[in-house]
Amino acid sequence: MTTFDYIVAGAGSAGCVLANRLSADPRVSVLLLEAGGVDRHPLLRIPKGSGMLFENEKYMWHYATTPFGPDQHSEQWMRGKVLGGSSSVNGLIYNRGHRPDYDGLEQLGNKGWGWDDLLPIFKSFEDNEFGASPTRGIGGPLHISVPKDPEPLCEEMLDAATRAGLTRVQDINESDDERVGYATSTIRDGRRVSAATAFLKPALGRPNLTVATRTVVHRILIENGRATGLRVHGPRGAADVHGRNIIVSLGSLNSPRLLQLSGIGPREVLRAAGVPVVLERENVGRRMREHRCATVRYRLNADLGYNKMISTSLGQALTGMKYLATRRGPLGAPSFDIVGFAKVRAESDRVDGQIMMGPYSLPPYNKDGEPVRIEREPGLSCLGMALRPTSEGSVEITGSSPDAALRIEPNYLTSPEDRATTAALLRRMRAIFEQSPIAERISHETYPGPDVHSDSDLVDSALLGGYCGYHAIGTCAMGPGDDDVVDDRMRVRGIENLQVIDCSVLPVMVAGNLNGPIMAIAARAAELILGD
Repeated sequence: MTTFDYIVAGAGSAGCVLANRLSADPRVSVLLLEAGGVDRHPLLRIPKGSGMLFENEKYMWHYATTPFGPDQHSEQWMRGKVLGGSSSVNGLIYNRGHRPDYDGLEQLGNKGWGWDDLLPIFKSFEDNEFGASPTRGIGGPLHISVPKDPEPLCEEMLDAATRAGLTRVQDINESDDERVGYATSTIRDGRRVSAATAFLKPALGRPNLTVATRTVVHRILIENGRATGLRVHGPRGAADVHGRNIIVSLGSLNSPRLLQLSGIGPREVLRAAGVPVVLERENVGRRMREHRCATVRYRLNADLGYNKMISTSLGQALTGMKYLATRRGPLGAPSFDIVGFAKVRAESDRVDGQIMMGPYSLPPYNKDGEPVRIEREPGLSCLGMALRPTSEGSVEITGSSPDAALRIEPNYLTSPEDRATTAALLRRMRAIFEQSPIAERISHETYPGPDVHSDSDLVDSALLGGYCGYHAIGTCAMGPGDDDVVDDRMRVRGIENLQVIDCSVLPVMVAGNLNGPIMAIAARAAELILGD
């Protein structure tokens, strides 16, 4: 029977980094498990191409939430099911968060997770096209760039944003102040750079690294309070794999799910699902925080922007031909061309809202699960999210089978702070589009509409017609307390040789998009593991 030194469950943003960093030591053996397949589909290379795979269950996990909002509708949360995980299908925006976010982790009692610990990690794997600086890295495997030939409307939106009080910057990660600029993204020469591209593929030739795809983890094997392996189901059926150290890197939905299926979690949840209690841990699956993206959409008074290029068969064909010839155009850009950060509440001590703008528009959110399509009529979209939500949701299993549905309670915008920040942010977003030169391009606001003004109506508009940020955290949160699921070495309290290393360990939200921070957290965790 083969026993690996490390078994990593999940080949997403965290798992790919862990596989790379741990297998760099030739003395140890590493097994990486991934439920999805290899990332060979050509659409996974095209930055906006992954959108055409969102409904494909071969490449995506789909989870339905419980009903929420004024109309009590459910929505689907999606995650990547392929090597690279969600980094292979995401919007590619690369934010690192702000210094106080990481220093705040340390102040909560998590030693070794301050900004001075994480900045060298970021710099070590970055290859920033703007060159090296005290806070930027070059020469690493993760290429960072900005759009090469943005639509002219982007310059007009940037000009309007500066008139609305934001400072234009070249690199949005070079400052923690109010700012706006082109979105930094994980794109190299018009092609996606996923965690699999940057970290896993360079390590695949190592004899001490084994990668098993299409292998679903069903349960953690636990003997006498010690994790000894995993029960999996792969192409050859069910099997047990054994390891001296088990690392769960399945994300904020599937990591708590696996722990609960293995008998680690809230007693009442496990009993209701018919799972024997191995270790009662009240906060497994609890304390989840997620960004709710509020939106403002506008109709343009001329046929400008991306809608005409990507909403019709002819436009898509021409745009596709341009991309294939030049690696440029809308298909070669991140989800949003422009990113800004603003302080929207006077009582906030730092930037508290993120703004993302693009020269295209989506129709109102479809609550029936149908794919979202680009509108044909020309438009602009602006999304915003309260950076550090305090509202808490939960994830619970509903049965003992790995195929049983998850119960996901988003609990978006239930705290007074989140509601006030979201309303203030929507007003700041509108203020940008009231400025020249973009104001002269606008015919009218299509959502939420000119009659929506009060705080409660603005918040309702975010719940009714907004979007999930796909940045869930906290369901296996780290901290110094006995009730925290993992400690600051990400070891599961009460079970030896078991760690959770992914976005679920964050006790509070790191400001911005999470792909970059999770790669850094995994690299830092690997550093600590090898050091220990």
